[in-house]
Amino acid sequence: MSRPAPRPDRAPLIRIVELAYRALQGDMVATAKGMGWTGVSYAHNAVFSTLQAEGSRASDMAAVAGITRQSMGEIVRGMVTLGLVEMKPDPDDRRAKIVAYTPLGMEVVAQGFQHIIDLEQRFGEEFGEDYETARRVLSRVVEILTEEP
Repeated sequence: MSRPAPRPDRAPLIRIVELAYRALQGDMVATAKGMGWTGVSYAHNAVFSTLQAEGSRASDMAAVAGITRQSMGEIVRGMVTLGLVEMKPDPDDRRAKIVAYTPLGMEVVAQGFQHIIDLEQRFGEEFGEDYETARRVLSRVVEILTEEP
């Protein structure tokens, strides 16, 4: 007879980080919608978090976001329809396309960055030095888990 697997007596860090991630992503979408960008959806975070200001290949964005190229392509096409991004020929590879923000997309991104700055300030005021400690700890967790053996 096998024994049941041991379970933590509190929410594991991975769960807390996941919940915080989902809450932050949801807050970004809700804020965008509150600013009048009603077409923005949760899926668009995959583009907003990976698209470089000078433009990026959708395949590179998909790899960074951890989703398939097909999924990223579908999200990008939806954002093209909304007028947030455009697709241009890649000057280095005629078969590829570069995804770039439109002026409207840049406006949405600028407001999103401002919201992030405001959130950081709010968290700093709410938690003081504990917030800086949390940021350092989580940054170090990433370093430890991604270091080469």
